[in-house]
Amino acid sequence: MKPIKTLIAALALGVLSLSTPASAQDKGNVGIAMPTKSSARWILDGENIVKVLKARGYSTDLQYADDDIPNQLSQIENMVTKGVKVLVIGAIDGTTLSDVLAQAAKGGTKVIAYDRLIRNSPNVDYYATFDNFQVGVLQGQSIENSLKLKTAKGPFNVELFGGSPDDNNAFFFYNGAMSVLDPYIKSGKIVIQSGQMGMDKVSTLRWDGAVAQARMDNLLSAYYTNKRLDAVLSPYDGLSIGILSSLKGVGYGSGNMPMPVVTGQDAEIPSVKSILAGEQTSTIFKDTRELAKVTADMVDALLSGQKVVVNDTKTYNNGVKVVPAYLLKPVIVTKNNWESVLVDSGYYKKSQIQ
Repeated sequence: MKPIKTLIAALALGVLSLSTPASAQDKGNVGIAMPTKSSARWILDGENIVKVLKARGYSTDLQYADDDIPNQLSQIENMVTKGVKVLVIGAIDGTTLSDVLAQAAKGGTKVIAYDRLIRNSPNVDYYATFDNFQVGVLQGQSIENSLKLKTAKGPFNVELFGGSPDDNNAFFFYNGAMSVLDPYIKSGKIVIQSGQMGMDKVSTLRWDGAVAQARMDNLLSAYYTNKRLDAVLSPYDGLSIGILSSLKGVGYGSGNMPMPVVTGQDAEIPSVKSILAGEQTSTIFKDTRELAKVTADMVDALLSGQKVVVNDTKTYNNGVKVVPAYLLKPVIVTKNNWESVLVDSGYYKKSQIQ
């Protein structure tokens, strides 16, 4: 009877191996820590990374932290304990991960910072992102072109909003925009009636649209009861929606009060609809499908011992080291090109927007 039992056991194992071919081809587990589901772009980021990595033979552990720092730390710690080979991290706060990344490094886990630089840690191997300074340049140019600053006499009243101060990208966005706007401020063609300039004064913690709306309310009541606001630098669509709500609340966009120029970023559907409605002026499209592919390429190279392809080895100093990065190109979206950029590329269906 023993040979029969052995044969049955062997057949059972054979059936099991046939029924789970994916596990036989599994190249390893990749932990993906995303900051939040409150923004549509981060949901798409997570989905795109999982899709590409699974197609290449990896298993994935995707977690969202609901903008809660201890929650993200706990999620990453669990991934490290489970022995993930690579961590892909879109950090909530880029300065709080040093200890858990040191733990990851001891176990041989590689770390890719995803679209947000992780600071103050030597254990960040690579950075996959967009050219964040150029994002700001495009936002500044949107204001420059919409107000015709090169030829118009002015002066124009402009207010500035920045992103979250714990997100390294926010400083690149702001500095890129100011590289365009600052000469006009110095010449007097742009006037910041509030005097609020610099990330220490204009930042918006956690990219919270409600916080941006409240600040816009305060600016309008304090500085614009008898003056027109001509433009608002907003670094992100979620802030832009709050800013626009505040502006509409005091009559902009109706009667003889045209909407100020308002910028944005991430090409989220509500903001694209707002652009078509003549409210928001522009947004910045960052194709997360391409960023997912770049990230997957990094994972492949790291785990196969091949050279990781990067195109920037100077820009992103995290306070401990310069993190080698791959930068993708951002694209400005307006009412004139939204369809060619967002629909023809397959990123959105036209029915999602119109």
